[in-house]
Amino acid sequence: MVTVVEAPWAQTGADALAAVGSTPEGLSTELAALELERSGPNRLAPPARTPWWRRVLTQFDDVLIYILLASAALKAVLGEWVDFTVILAVAVVNAAIGLIQEGRAERALDAIRGMLSLHAQARRDGAWTLVDAEDLVPGDVVRVRSGDRVPADLRILDSASLRVDESALTGESVPAGKSAGPVPADSGLGDRTNMLFSGTLVSAGTGTGVVVATGAGTEIGRIQSLIAGVESLETPLSRTLATFGKRLAALILVMALVMVVIGRVWHDFSTSELVSAAIGFAVAAVPEGLPALVTITLALGVQQMARRQAITRRLPAVETLGSVSTVCSDKTGTLTRNEMTARTVRTRAHDVTVTGTGYAPDGGLELGERAVTLDELPDVRSVAEIMMLCNDARIVPENGAGAGSDGGAGARAAGWRLVGEPTEGALRVLGHKAGVDPAGWRRLAVVPFESETKYMAVLVEDPAGERHVLVKGAPDQILERCSAQTGPRGLPEPLDIGYWSGQIEDVGGEGLRVLAAARVPARPDATTLDPSEVGSGRLELAGIVGIVDPPRPEAITAVAQCRAAGIHVKMITGDHAGTALAIGREMGLVHGDGVQVLTGADLEAMSGEQLRAVVREVDVFARTSPEHKIRIVTALQSHGEVVAMTGDGVNDAPALTRADVGVAMGIKGTEATKEAADVVLADDNFATIERAVEEGRRIYDNLRRSVMFLLPTNGAQSLVILVAVLAGLPLPLEPVQVLWINMVTAVTLSLALANERAEPGIMTRLPRDPRAPLLDGVLVRRILVVSVLIGGASLGIFYVERARGVPLEQAQTTAVTMLALAQLAYLFSCRFLERSSLTTKVLRGNRAVWWSALAMIALQLFFVYAPFMHAWFGSAPIALREWAVVAGLAVVVFLLVEGVKALGRVTRRLTRTR
Repeated sequence: MVTVVEAPWAQTGADALAAVGSTPEGLSTELAALELERSGPNRLAPPARTPWWRRVLTQFDDVLIYILLASAALKAVLGEWVDFTVILAVAVVNAAIGLIQEGRAERALDAIRGMLSLHAQARRDGAWTLVDAEDLVPGDVVRVRSGDRVPADLRILDSASLRVDESALTGESVPAGKSAGPVPADSGLGDRTNMLFSGTLVSAGTGTGVVVATGAGTEIGRIQSLIAGVESLETPLSRTLATFGKRLAALILVMALVMVVIGRVWHDFSTSELVSAAIGFAVAAVPEGLPALVTITLALGVQQMARRQAITRRLPAVETLGSVSTVCSDKTGTLTRNEMTARTVRTRAHDVTVTGTGYAPDGGLELGERAVTLDELPDVRSVAEIMMLCNDARIVPENGAGAGSDGGAGARAAGWRLVGEPTEGALRVLGHKAGVDPAGWRRLAVVPFESETKYMAVLVEDPAGERHVLVKGAPDQILERCSAQTGPRGLPEPLDIGYWSGQIEDVGGEGLRVLAAARVPARPDATTLDPSEVGSGRLELAGIVGIVDPPRPEAITAVAQCRAAGIHVKMITGDHAGTALAIGREMGLVHGDGVQVLTGADLEAMSGEQLRAVVREVDVFARTSPEHKIRIVTALQSHGEVVAMTGDGVNDAPALTRADVGVAMGIKGTEATKEAADVVLADDNFATIERAVEEGRRIYDNLRRSVMFLLPTNGAQSLVILVAVLAGLPLPLEPVQVLWINMVTAVTLSLALANERAEPGIMTRLPRDPRAPLLDGVLVRRILVVSVLIGGASLGIFYVERARGVPLEQAQTTAVTMLALAQLAYLFSCRFLERSSLTTKVLRGNRAVWWSALAMIALQLFFVYAPFMHAWFGSAPIALREWAVVAGLAVVVFLLVEGVKALGRVTRRLTRTR
């Protein structure tokens, strides 16, 4: 159902309760049942599934397959059942391959439904009771605590130290603090601090709220509807192949009609002869092996990409990656580590840099470029102790073994993970790096962090038995409670408010999150801690710490490599504009002053036309919602950009579905995002995207090689039949013999080219134009020339053999063998599309070529000498003389093709000169 309260975050809690007809005591059981009947269960509707029979029929929806099916039907009418079976089998095999590789299983919606809570604590009939989350209705009063998954969209009524991990919805890298006060109606999703959203996770504290939306009316339900409503785009390869198929089909039909008319009018062929010739021509001209070739080439690419940590869920994405011209990347966890890290510690006397990144306690303190210790800097020791002891987080070894939260060499090598909140984790690690030893310190009392007060305080006893109050929190809240500051020797001195205001502004301006540390001596007998003890003017400010989610070093390199390859990289994040801009500068995405950052509010104020006008110039987008991400991707695509979109949260799933290539994070990504994506990164690393683009370009090059190799086979075969009919001569090839060459010989050899290595400088050339044809004019002319050379050699050998009195079956077998060996010779020419193959390098670097050659020769021997093949394909044994002649002609074809390539190179150079 739809949200029953308009902008509940802008209303008071009492108004929100009234709007849904409820009270702080919740609903009665009877009223809840009536509301459940009216509004429906609190679940997301399952998506409509495509029937299996429709998915099967879709595989035959191709104009070239139509020609094959028509040819098979005509063979059935003529009673030629062997030919009918073989032709139909080819069409069925192609459909089966397509059905198997069809990867667009829309399980994103199932994954979103799996995020929802199963049970909830609701107040019914004035008492708290456990109810199924599906039975919640608007007006139910629900309470949540740390570890709970929020069961519906709630307007908070009261809270205590409540913080919620909303990263899956907003992209925020730290849990959001929650409170009950109203916020402006135009607040973005990440700024609605009085709302709890269905599917998010409570990371700390407790709270009570009233249900204001359930099921499809929740924020996560709205995202589900966005996914369902996003139109999937054709890949550049599918568009190219579709255009190629239609043009080829039209050419085949026109040429077959011309051939039939000439055969009937000029040579008085019989109807059965003309039908057989027309079918033979159609089967010869249709590249039956092309779908299988494309599928298998992409499948081999999938295996290669998996070895490079990019798991491909949909085959066409392999090639589309090679066409990508813009990468829209999430910030948290993709460009950055998603591990908050302290970068700087500032006291009144020192500006200290903290080295090391992430939660591993590896690193230290530097003053200038010199490593320092806490013994040298008593004021910095005060900050590090406060941040480590006024803290509830723990850093533990990844494998759960080792030295616990204080670290140890053996555990350090195993990796570390955070137990607690990211901000506190960064401060805990700061203490480890600085060398603070928490042993001997004892916590006696605590004032937990509250969204209203924005600080945390603890009463501790040090190893000497003295007691202290330690406080950390938002700098504005801490500064107003201080009357003194810690001096260079660790002793108190008068507070310099102007200095600290400037330092806070300076660190915040670098995109870092700022926290302040303060302290005050406690009474020797103190055992409790009252908020009044950290009241105005009582504290001594020790210093401030700047923390950030740092960029991945390898991602910075990858961004530079993408730019060298002509690929634009744009960062789209839910974080604040200042943080996003600072990370953008570190990543090398933006440079200089006056950089434009578009926020969600800016996007809301823009029309589609206005966004399209600026989207290519802006590289950083902040505070974005799922709708904003879709608009950005769509605006880029309107300029002809091929867009790859990365993400890890459920809020990214609609944009991933809309993008030409959706890329999800495999480790930290939600299941919904992975299911919506085309590619999943096993290591959550932006650098892997750059490697995947390189692999995509290699695969596209190899696909061009394979198609360039395959098409002259069809051209030569159709030319053989066309010339025979136009000249009124016997057919040199039967339709089933044509299929033998197409589906066995050519595909066997062309697959070898799928293993060719990347061309030198592949990542220094610009992305290819997705509108450009698969083969340019030079390559098309080469296909025509090679078709004439191979077809002419086959025609010549057939009629020479017939003139010698050789039986028809033997002459046809020799012609088929000529086609096979000429294709083998041409294979070596295709290894280097532009460079000369008259070099020993053509014999090295791809063992698959030799294995394919051996397989082709073995199959051809089987075709020539196996008795049952004679019955099925009309072949016959041939002598050693015929083998020698066709082998010699194949070498001649190879040399002539190399001459054609040399002319092509000269033509390209002349064109560039002009």
